Amino acid sequence: MSESNKGKSQINIELSEEVAEGIYSNLAMIAHSNSEFVIDFIRLMPGVPKAKVKSRVVITPEHAKRLLAALSDNVRKYEEAFGPIKKTEEVPRFPINFGTPGEA
Repeated sequence: MSESNKGKSQINIELSEEVAEGIYSNLAMIAHSNSEFVIDFIRLMPGVPKAKVKSRVVITPEHAKRLLAALSDNVRKYEEAFGPIKKTEEVPRFPINFGTPGEA
């Protein structure tokens, strides 16, 4: 065990096949109280008047700060490998027939 890993225990993490498939989300909304952060992952679909929350994650403020640091680090690494991520204030546009059954 290296000097930097002394005192740290390993955690076994199980990932079921269902969870490993992931859930697509194109919008996240975040709320917080003094004791927790609530992150709702939402899927917006064109032509559907109601967006659905596909997953809700509740974390402590300490974990929210760790998540922020980890996400920031991963975005930096992504941009180093693939170039800057374009940021736009536009609402995502979908093809007119996107998600409409029977149209090609």
